[in-house]
Amino acid sequence: MNRIAIISGSPFAQSRTDCILRFLSNELEGRGCDVSYISVRDVPAHDLMECRFDSPAILNIINILREADGVIVGSPVYQAAYSGALKALIDLMPMNILEGTPVLPLMTGGSKAHLLALEYSLKPLLATLKAHNLKGVYLIDKEIDKESEQPILDEDTYGRTMKQIEYFLEFTGKISGKTIEN
Repeated sequence: MNRIAIISGSPFAQSRTDCILRFLSNELEGRGCDVSYISVRDVPAHDLMECRFDSPAILNIINILREADGVIVGSPVYQAAYSGALKALIDLMPMNILEGTPVLPLMTGGSKAHLLALEYSLKPLLATLKAHNLKGVYLIDKEIDKESEQPILDEDTYGRTMKQIEYFLEFTGKISGKTIEN
């Protein structure tokens, strides 16, 4: 069973980013993965703002990431980049925490105009932790229905997202040496 960590960088509980990440979490669990869901909202704000490297919440996240066979990191686009809350969390992680770990970056944004935020902000941030960045997924807000069990409205976007999940699972299986259940 692959251990997957999902990190939500969204500061809002009912965000489109969280909706997509929760959907992917359910998909992965349905395929036999053990999923740990981490949200920046679950970390005490004072731990993030005061850089408490030894906080129990931060140490728990570090342990989850160390044990993970693969990681999905999602964030809404803010000012052509990832959320500040995600950056604050990443700043508290050990420098090589994701070394050799397949990471699927995911971003949601208001328009295609911010598509490059995935390439020019989130992927470089994850690379500082030595992540093995995969292609990634970018979704436009109007293609997401937060009220639906399957929230990706556009068929092409859904297909691309599922293709990235398949590749992610294949890659995490190769790294961990485990067989993936489909």
